Amino acid sequence: MLLSIASLCARNGTRVPVRAAKFLSPAVNKLAAPRGSSSPSAATALLPPASRKPNVRWVSSRRQEEPSVSDENDKFGTYSTRIPARRIFKKSSPEMLDLRYGEDEERKPAESVRRVGRSNTTYWYFLQCKKLIKAGKLQEALEMFSRDMLLAERLRPEEYNYSVLIGGCGRAGQLKKAFKLYNDMKKRGLEASDATYTALFNACAESPNKKAGLQQALNLEQELLRKNHALSTITYHALLKTHAVCNHLQACLHTLREMLQNGHAVTQETFHYLLMGCLKDKDLGFRLALQVWRQMLKSGIVPDSNNYTLLLRTARDCGMGDAALASSILLGPHVQEPKSGKAQVDVDLLERELFVPADVQGGGSEHSHHTQNSLVPSRPDGTGLLPVGSAPNLLDLLEGAGHGSISFGSVDGPSDRLALLGGGEGFLDKMAANGLKPDIRTLTLLADTMEPGVRSLEVLLEVAKQHHVKPDAAFYNSAIRRAARAADLEGAKAVLAVMQQRNVSVDLRTFGSLALACRRQKDGLQLLQDIKEAGLRPNVHVFSALIGQASRRLDYIYLKTLLKCMRTLEVWPNEVIIKQLEFAAQYPPNYDQYKSRNNYLVQIDGFRGYYQHWLRVMPAQSDTDDGAELRPGSNPAEDEAGGLDEASKTKRAVKSTRN
Repeated sequence: MLLSIASLCARNGTRVPVRAAKFLSPAVNKLAAPRGSSSPSAATALLPPASRKPNVRWVSSRRQEEPSVSDENDKFGTYSTRIPARRIFKKSSPEMLDLRYGEDEERKPAESVRRVGRSNTTYWYFLQCKKLIKAGKLQEALEMFSRDMLLAERLRPEEYNYSVLIGGCGRAGQLKKAFKLYNDMKKRGLEASDATYTALFNACAESPNKKAGLQQALNLEQELLRKNHALSTITYHALLKTHAVCNHLQACLHTLREMLQNGHAVTQETFHYLLMGCLKDKDLGFRLALQVWRQMLKSGIVPDSNNYTLLLRTARDCGMGDAALASSILLGPHVQEPKSGKAQVDVDLLERELFVPADVQGGGSEHSHHTQNSLVPSRPDGTGLLPVGSAPNLLDLLEGAGHGSISFGSVDGPSDRLALLGGGEGFLDKMAANGLKPDIRTLTLLADTMEPGVRSLEVLLEVAKQHHVKPDAAFYNSAIRRAARAADLEGAKAVLAVMQQRNVSVDLRTFGSLALACRRQKDGLQLLQDIKEAGLRPNVHVFSALIGQASRRLDYIYLKTLLKCMRTLEVWPNEVIIKQLEFAAQYPPNYDQYKSRNNYLVQIDGFRGYYQHWLRVMPAQSDTDDGAELRPGSNPAEDEAGGLDEASKTKRAVKSTRN
């Protein structure tokens, strides 16, 4: 009974009555004696403080330091705190962990230098690397990550630390470094995010070696397919960009189809990369861009400024291919169908229209005569296309809202392709109808695409003033280059005069564009004098333009004078100039100077002799800023070791060119 009372009091957390404790103490000692235990702490814990004997021998010294047994404030269970029921283990601090590597720091002080001050976090390093990359200091960000964070701080990097560095390497075109960071990330067991994959695909797109970039993108795409990883819309756009810049338009359509199957929305940015893929095809790019444009309008997507800029670039740089086939594809009955809201992109139809089979392309020539006759030429006098602003706009026909006759038979050159889009004024009006304003990029492209002349320049300057756009040197250089390509030296000089009136500084690109119109020796020498008066020094690109004009006319006196100027000004030739001079130094095929006389070739022997002497005394171009590269057949090991002098490099380049 006494034991029951003690147990009940223990469970309820109350004291054992003093009267019961007097009878309980002998019983407990009696029960504990047979077990041979010398520590009756379990039994005496049930007793009130008044019934305990402080002079028991087994009481430890710690127990002797406790308050007097007569303290009435003592409560039951206070002695249980002396013996902890569990041990709590906490993670060691970074300072304690660094003590383990004390010996290593003494052995390798250069590899692990301890930073003074408090330890930083991985997110702090993420912000610092992001700040450095934004400031254009990618190498410093990489050194901070590897030296300070990994070696000095010994922090375990997170996914975002790698993603920000991979993104910086991608924008800088460092493909190998980006994938090296990605492989290191996988070795550490970190899971890549959508931001990581987006940065990797962007690195593939920005790589100077497009073949290597495309191969890496395909490998990464297969890896994601094996992982069954669902890509985001931003990652799909990065993949589209990679296929577009690497000249793989069909792969762009495959990615677009996969996007639609996975439920991603198609936006203006999606068609931006499709138009970029069309730009890579120099023969058919303009026709392909118009087909993509029509599909974008059918989908109910309003083009933005980037879309208009890319369409204008295709008009400047790309052709249409067969005129009859382009007419049948772009001017068919389906073009007049009105636009009905937002619809799904028909990728299969777009792919069939873009990649027309070879037999259909050949058969299209049968309808060439009928198509060109049915589409009446534009001008009433039949002299060609309509003037700027009065031609029917092909963009209206693609929307199903226009009417009129357009002929593809007379389209030849950038200005003719721009006329199909309504000319410069019509193109700008179409942008204004969509609520868009031209920027300096749009005006620069128009200056390089419109008909050369002061009138076109005045129109563009009025548009720039209307939209508060300040023309820069690149804008005027495009206008000068457009006039120079049309052999209009006076028009190019007029643009230069306007440029000087508006206090826009000229540069070497300005004189390089002007050199394309200097066909005579007098004009070329005057250009070199103007460059000197402007406080500039002509570079290899200016002489390349002048030598190209002299070579086309086979003016050997002009060529010899230019070579002497290059030697005097110490402008060393590059591979382009060597090829131009080799072309000019060759006799025409089947030409016998003893049987017939050619006024253009009277001076060729004198030029050939001076050219050979000039090659021996002139070193090859070694400045990478001027576009110099390793000559075909050269040995990089010999070049680095100094095994070949500069003259020998030039001779080797000439030999490889002649072969």
